[in-house]
Amino acid sequence: MIFIEIAVGVLGLLGGGELLVRGASRLAVRLGMSPLVVGVTIVGFGTSVPELVTCLEAAWRGAPGIAVGNIVGSNIANILLILGAAAAIRPFMCSRAAVVRDGGLVIATALAFTVVAMTGELERWMGALFVAGLVAYLGWLYMSERNTGGELAAAGDVPSVAEISGGDDRFFFRFPWIVDAALVIAGIVIVVIGANFLVDGAVSIARMFDISEDVIGLTLVALGTSLPELATSVVAAVRKQSEIALGNVLGSNIYNILGIGGITALVHPIPVSQTMLMFDFPIMVGVSIAMVVMARSRGRMSRGEGLLLLGAYVAYIGVLYSGMA
Repeated sequence: MIFIEIAVGVLGLLGGGELLVRGASRLAVRLGMSPLVVGVTIVGFGTSVPELVTCLEAAWRGAPGIAVGNIVGSNIANILLILGAAAAIRPFMCSRAAVVRDGGLVIATALAFTVVAMTGELERWMGALFVAGLVAYLGWLYMSERNTGGELAAAGDVPSVAEISGGDDRFFFRFPWIVDAALVIAGIVIVVIGANFLVDGAVSIARMFDISEDVIGLTLVALGTSLPELATSVVAAVRKQSEIALGNVLGSNIYNILGIGGITALVHPIPVSQTMLMFDFPIMVGVSIAMVVMARSRGRMSRGEGLLLLGAYVAYIGVLYSGMA
């Protein structure tokens, strides 16, 4: 029964996330947003909604290890697993402008999250600062894109409006606004239901097998809520849409800390375990730096680098569970 709950939860997150991203992407492109901005904002935020709802559920139910572990574990999985898988499937070019602008913020937010976590608890005022930082980032991103006249979006392989939304142009433009909005609403509802099932199952497994909530949050829950990012980035890489693949990871990591961490702490303060602070937080910062260095050095992610990232993720999971033995 527990594993059925988890399966239903993951399917709900995947299905709801897909509807949410499709509807939100269409609405965004109708408003004239560029593909890169759609990747960093709408797609990044849409695929991070499962993490947000799951963290809120975990915090409300008194499972802080799952909430914090989900944020940190998702950021690690986004880089090592998701970006690694995308590069291993098809090496792609990276926009240096996007790497400097958004990659630098990924590192900055990871460091900021680590610093505030050192206090032992993410308090409401910290959450408010993170949310304010997210609003400022989105405003800066919009103005930066507007001032450059879309130059950042022009770097690399930029998909068409139809490719972003998952259909051809004729089908895309037949969609009325009400249908796009309905997709977004339906996606949110399904994601909430899925998160409820996933958290229930994850807490039950932790109690049944005497595994800490931290490890469950860092692995099972983080992987389950990261599946939308994995699916989006792998499909983007196969379609040679590198800006969407990279932008999705960059945007999701920024949202996970500023948006999800901020909103969760704002709604319900969450304590941070010393074990996670000493081991997993430094790894999150380290892989963030490694990603930017790889992408910035040659302006591309090679297949070898992708395999290296995947290997590092397997090793990380192995270390977590070997420590439970």
